[in-house]
Amino acid sequence: MNMQNRQWRHHGFTLLEVMIALVIFSIGLLGLAGLQARGLQSNTVAQYRSAAVILAYDMADRLRANPAGVANGDYDNRTTAPTAAPSPNCITAACTPAQQAAYDYYEWTTLAANQLPSGFGTVTGNGNRFTITLMWDEERTGATQQDCNNLTCYTLVVEP
Repeated sequence: MNMQNRQWRHHGFTLLEVMIALVIFSIGLLGLAGLQARGLQSNTVAQYRSAAVILAYDMADRLRANPAGVANGDYDNRTTAPTAAPSPNCITAACTPAQQAAYDYYEWTTLAANQLPSGFGTVTGNGNRFTITLMWDEERTGATQQDCNNLTCYTLVVEP
């Protein structure tokens, strides 16, 4: 009789162990899903920040490539995104330093808008020292103000 009692308890205890193991396994899978989501988000943030660094150095190279435009002040205080491509297209036609500066800024702001969410860039300076700033909506909040209080910013100071 003692033997039959022992077998009966053993079967119920095993079923309880399986149910507890399933609960623990489920919690572990939920944790892994959360880690995967967080890793994906961090990867996206890193991609945006890398793009911002590359874009800032791109504009610094554009400044260095057009020393006459820098000396004439053609890059000073570029803070409004152009609405249309300037004429002529400086890739296929010869341009003055001022036309090259306008084309550079248009092309650069177009790249920023395409590579960053709500991306926008400004170039301010005085011919000797320029501050290149890129802004984007990293959190995707829908912020429309173009300032560093509402958007994520990357700033590079360069002396061409």
